[in-house]
Amino acid sequence: MSTATTTHTGGASGRRPRLTPGRTALLVVALLLVAAWLLPLVWAVATSLKPEGETTKTPLEWIGSKITFEAYAKVWESGDLLQWTVNSLFVSVITTLLTVVLCAMAAYGFIRTDFRGRRLLYGLVLAGIMVPPQVLIAPLFTEMVQLGLVDTYWGVILPQVAAPAMVFILVKFFDGVPRELEEAAFVDGAGRWRVFWTIVMPLSRPVLAAVAIFTFISTWNNFLWPFLVTTDPNGMTLPVGLVNVQSSFGVRYAQIMASLVIAGLPLLVVFMLFQRQIVRGIAHTGLAGQ
Repeated sequence: MSTATTTHTGGASGRRPRLTPGRTALLVVALLLVAAWLLPLVWAVATSLKPEGETTKTPLEWIGSKITFEAYAKVWESGDLLQWTVNSLFVSVITTLLTVVLCAMAAYGFIRTDFRGRRLLYGLVLAGIMVPPQVLIAPLFTEMVQLGLVDTYWGVILPQVAAPAMVFILVKFFDGVPRELEEAAFVDGAGRWRVFWTIVMPLSRPVLAAVAIFTFISTWNNFLWPFLVTTDPNGMTLPVGLVNVQSSFGVRYAQIMASLVIAGLPLLVVFMLFQRQIVRGIAHTGLAGQ
């Protein structure tokens, strides 16, 4: 009797959820979104593997007469991809580390300390979210010239460290950290600095991971500022170097698509490795229910 009951219960719990009209509609929408995201990527990869003469063939075909890696070889021969990749990796990692640390310190200062002009300063930080980065390019470039940072790593890194949106996200998260934990640490003799590093930062790992990943992706993809502040080919980041390669061989669609695939592949790997942290970080920022 008990065996039968257990079997029945297990069978009931193992049933697939029934496809209602609402669930079917959501599934269709999800599949359409996946297709809208994947089709351009698949088309870029397919075009990069075609012979150059078949990239403009009409009617368009997804697969060429043969699969060739000639476009990738041409891009590799036309530029120093290894050096540009190392430059992009260095700039992205250092920018990410500085952004996470400095934005976390700023956010904690805004939410947990009281000083004169705090609201005004925080308001200026929020106003920075509404200012397009392109508006600041001219004064930032002038400042880099005066500081002698043109054609240096720091000239590329420092302007990207100031991230008002990340400060805002961290402020929202730190506001939800229980104050009782900090007060208990103060009673035990811990100072503000120790509380920040030993209590607040460990509790903030999900949102810090999300901020780090978003910063890394945006820095890796950034083209305009590194393009303006670097002229030495040895100091170029990958997006800038690939654009120079494209201009050298003109409009050759297979090589252009190969360049785009090369530039986007590291980010795809990062997303596949850290997608769980990205979703978890978004869920813990405090913005999901706003």
